[in-house]
Amino acid sequence: MLPISSLRSSSSRRVAQVPSVPSSKYLTFRLGDELYGIDILSVQEIRSYEAPTRMAHAPEFIKGVIQLRGVIVPVVDLRMKLRCAEASYNEFTVVIVLRLEDMLLGAVVDAVADVVALQDDAIKPAPHFQGAVDTSYVRGMASVDGQMLIVVDIAALLSPAEMGLLQQARTAADAEV
Repeated sequence: MLPISSLRSSSSRRVAQVPSVPSSKYLTFRLGDELYGIDILSVQEIRSYEAPTRMAHAPEFIKGVIQLRGVIVPVVDLRMKLRCAEASYNEFTVVIVLRLEDMLLGAVVDAVADVVALQDDAIKPAPHFQGAVDTSYVRGMASVDGQMLIVVDIAALLSPAEMGLLQQARTAADAEV
């Protein structure tokens, strides 16, 4: 049996509170040799790539639309949108279905890598290139397992005009169904 004095001293001990640093989870994916990440909360699902139905007069980066459980989803090829090297579709190519405000959007990527948790202070601001390179869609950059991760704000990647085109493609596809 423990002496009462030891019970009192143990009950009066306090555990030091360590302040927690806010963190978020990111789905990482590859476009060529580069590693990108998007907030996991915007991801609805990941699907294997299937050729979408092409929409007439759409920009090249808008691959078309797919039907997902009765919902028409516009599909954007991120390689083309970000002006990466030519896209080749293989068994690793996937479509990440994202929820952007009131719309679903499919994003074609080379491969999904992992889900990582990053503390907010681990994401450093993206460099600015004096107008030569548009980095408005880059939330920041972080190091993950020795590789640079480009954290993307997918909503900022598409201009309001491009979002309008995607809405039109979805509406036109809905009218055809």
